[in-house]
Amino acid sequence: MFRIAVCDDEKYFLSTLENFLCKYLNKHEIQYEIDTFKSGMEFLELGIDMVKYTVIFLDINMDEIDGIMTAQKVREFSKEVFIVFVTAYINYTLEGYKVDAVRYLLKSNENFEEVINECMDAIVEKMNYAIIKKVFKFSQGVKEIRLDRILYIESRLHKLQFHIMQDKVRIYTLYGTLNKIENELEGNGFVRIHQSFLVNIKHIMSISGNSVILSNGVKLSISKSRYKGVKKIFIEYIGEI
Repeated sequence: MFRIAVCDDEKYFLSTLENFLCKYLNKHEIQYEIDTFKSGMEFLELGIDMVKYTVIFLDINMDEIDGIMTAQKVREFSKEVFIVFVTAYINYTLEGYKVDAVRYLLKSNENFEEVINECMDAIVEKMNYAIIKKVFKFSQGVKEIRLDRILYIESRLHKLQFHIMQDKVRIYTLYGTLNKIENELEGNGFVRIHQSFLVNIKHIMSISGNSVILSNGVKLSISKSRYKGVKKIFIEYIGEI
């Protein structure tokens, strides 16, 4: 499922871009949902729910909060969302690199629909390699979960609680040990910060004192024995992105 947000304060262009995207997705038989927003402020009111989108198309030149500032706020919650800037000007390249934008699209391009198609082709190709899913037998039923959507896993009384970002943060449970699930997820960016917590490094925003702060604002304790190792892994990770 592709969830796409289009944010532009020009009503005509908002509609045009939405139509081109629908045409592309229908042609490729991709299931999708598209939501449109008339300003950066309106989009940012979603808070953490912004991460439910696969791709966000942002007009750079918007009033109040422009596309660059909006993208910076998005990156505070997620490094996984694909950000595409749409602009009448091409003088924001450096700022785009800082928020890891995948494309700049010029509104004045005569072949704008072709540019949209090429952009979507690139994103679809990246997703085929970047998205890793795993099937879990939860108490709520068998579910296939994107690993990048798992915030953290908590061990409680022989049960594991998976805190997962979907349309909102949802909790699924299964019987098992954190040691076993840590081994199963090895190599996928999860770090053990405590006897009770296995955390997705992608969702650690900062380390404050003896705790990690996650992208949804949750604070989790780091055990003293693991602190140095967790800090080292986090510093290495933010140096790579």
